[in-house]
Amino acid sequence: MKKSTFTTSAAASVALAVMLAGCASEPDEETGGSPDDGNGEEAAGEDGGELTIGTQSDIVAIDPHLTNDVPSNNVQANIFDRLVYLDEDMELEPMLATDWELIEDDLWEFTLRDDVTFHDGSEFNAEVVKANLERILDEEIASPRANVFEMIEKVTVEDEFTVRIKTEFPFGALDAHLAHIGGSMISGEAIEADYEAMENGEDPGSYINNNSPGSGFFELEERNSGDSITLVRNDNYWGDPAKVDRVTFRVIGDEGQIINSVEAGEIDIAFPIRPTDMSRLDANEDVELYVQDSVSMAYVGFNNQKEPYDDPRVRQALSMAIDKDSIIDNVLEGAADKAVGPISDNVFGFDENIEDLGYDPERARELLEEAGYADGFETSIWTNDTSEREDIAIIVQSQLEEIGVDVSIEVLEWGAYLDQTAAGEHDMFILGWSTGTGDADVGLYSLFHSSQHGTGNKTFIENDELDQLLEDARMETDEAAREALYSETMQLLVDEAPMLYLYHTDYLEGLGSHLSGYWKHPTGYSMLQNVTVQ
Repeated sequence: MKKSTFTTSAAASVALAVMLAGCASEPDEETGGSPDDGNGEEAAGEDGGELTIGTQSDIVAIDPHLTNDVPSNNVQANIFDRLVYLDEDMELEPMLATDWELIEDDLWEFTLRDDVTFHDGSEFNAEVVKANLERILDEEIASPRANVFEMIEKVTVEDEFTVRIKTEFPFGALDAHLAHIGGSMISGEAIEADYEAMENGEDPGSYINNNSPGSGFFELEERNSGDSITLVRNDNYWGDPAKVDRVTFRVIGDEGQIINSVEAGEIDIAFPIRPTDMSRLDANEDVELYVQDSVSMAYVGFNNQKEPYDDPRVRQALSMAIDKDSIIDNVLEGAADKAVGPISDNVFGFDENIEDLGYDPERARELLEEAGYADGFETSIWTNDTSEREDIAIIVQSQLEEIGVDVSIEVLEWGAYLDQTAAGEHDMFILGWSTGTGDADVGLYSLFHSSQHGTGNKTFIENDELDQLLEDARMETDEAAREALYSETMQLLVDEAPMLYLYHTDYLEGLGSHLSGYWKHPTGYSMLQNVTVQ
């Protein structure tokens, strides 16, 4: 069930009451964006003006093939287009491709738009699609997005605006994967210039990161690393141009300062808003609370290769000893949906009939005793230095103490955190995952297949039955058969408990009441094409 999204201050209390009780327009084919504000209402206000968005973190890079961080994705989604995209209901829609079909079990054909020009003046065509997909898979580029497209074997140009993509095996979710932000199309001339820069000793992306080689409704004007990035409207956009003249993403590191800035009118949009500040925005008539459910999942991971976590009874016990509701209520003020598994109900492959292990400390003690840990054990939980995850770690520590498990909390710097969990040096850890394709393959194969150890699979689970189910599901082209396989997979993941699936986060933002036409995508991108400033 989708939550309410845009809430005026008068309606916010009603929306929040629903949310705290546990509740959990179709885009225009021509524009490749949304013709309304995501709520079925036409955007109001005049064209022109400037928009300022306050964010907590700076982007890593402009290049969509070389990044996988949320701040970068948020900017890239407004600079680059993809062949297809997911609308606000996570349904696939045409973008740079007007039509596509699976013509053989392992062969897709895409018909492309013939009226698209990149920001650098070069044309979009089938050769450009081929260059982009081959670049993503180029080991010299070392794209962190390569795993999303690793099943692609060959890209063939049929004619100027027709391209065929052959996969190594039948793969029914290729169109969903191409909707991922990592599948953004970069100018062919920019790709050539970037390779030339690499031949001269530059790093991959050096040319692309200093230019604006997309075809989206905004293009790069200026970037001040660590401070801001400014985009200007692309008046030559192939669809309806954006309405505002300019957008600036301003880095405001402190969460408290972000809300202060939107209340003072210094910025127009504030992200993120802390759950504890929701009532504060509700009382402010000049700022409106925006709530959007997401395809992201927060979890506590167990290192399945280490004792005692190599015993599923121990993993089940720890999962049953932690009260998800208390975390959602006390840390998030109710702004999340309790997770049954790693994918949410707006992702293809979710099965609403699967039930989680539940909260049962008494059964948790019995399972520990069966596993030979009647007196508990000592362990650690890692987190990075975000207030939300640190608060979760404290609750986990307290609740596991009730079943005799002594947990120490270690806070690591973000880079070290990612490196050391990838190396398998942890016991337990707190992290998140977003299923950016809207399809279970990315949310399940990446997190749990044994071939993904150290990348997506940081629990290091290795289970032959699970591997086979994940392989069968990604090679199945019949939707009903895929759903049945993912249902089996979800049940196995509940039983094996490689991680504790905590919750699916709500995105909380503060919007100046003078804005119209804004909406947040469930994947976390700010949709700015139709925003107007009154």
